[in-house]
Amino acid sequence: MKSPTSVFALSILAAVAVAGCATDIGSGSTSSQSSAELDALTQKIVGESFHDKGIVKVSKVFADDETIRACNAADVSGRPLDAETAKRIEALNMKTIKWPAGGKFIGDWKAGEALAQSGRGMTWTDSDKVPNGGNCYNCHQIDKKEISFGTIGPSLYNYGKLRGVKDPNAPESKAMVEYTWGKIWNSKAYNACSNMPRAGHMGILTEKQVADIVALLLDPRSPVNQ
Repeated sequence: MKSPTSVFALSILAAVAVAGCATDIGSGSTSSQSSAELDALTQKIVGESFHDKGIVKVSKVFADDETIRACNAADVSGRPLDAETAKRIEALNMKTIKWPAGGKFIGDWKAGEALAQSGRGMTWTDSDKVPNGGNCYNCHQIDKKEISFGTIGPSLYNYGKLRGVKDPNAPESKAMVEYTWGKIWNSKAYNACSNMPRAGHMGILTEKQVADIVALLLDPRSPVNQ
């Protein structure tokens, strides 16, 4: 699932792309607008179409982020990022990963399960004092008993078991634990234009919540690994 930021920005970029190739009906000619003109048009569309409401802020949705700009431009053009740009974007995002205080990667899988099944949060009717859900089920299968789940992302059922994690706190599990944490914190550190939201980096989930979801995925007692 694309994040709200990328969906809104992509719609703006698409509108601008169409405007940039506008045809003068009277003359039958096609005009091409400069980058500066397109930037101005984008700002005009944003200003006229979006406004702050509740906890949702236009400045947050249209944050000046190189990763979003590069990936949305690739979506509009229909061409993936070139290898060099993708590698650079991934490196930039890798630097943003905040590793857990005191090295506590593993939280409470039961709390993680509740988070993964909750899609609440970050709409104008929500309160910024109420924790967001992870909304994981919207893109992934989590539990084999689920009858409704998204398929944009891969199934997470048996995530830890398939990766040989018998004890997430054991030294031999360190690499997989760190990868799982990093992927949840900022997915674009591993895949430049991943559709997965940058949950920790964008403030969608707290450090404790990320630890709880890591536990859901890797704890052998979790329904994910049954």
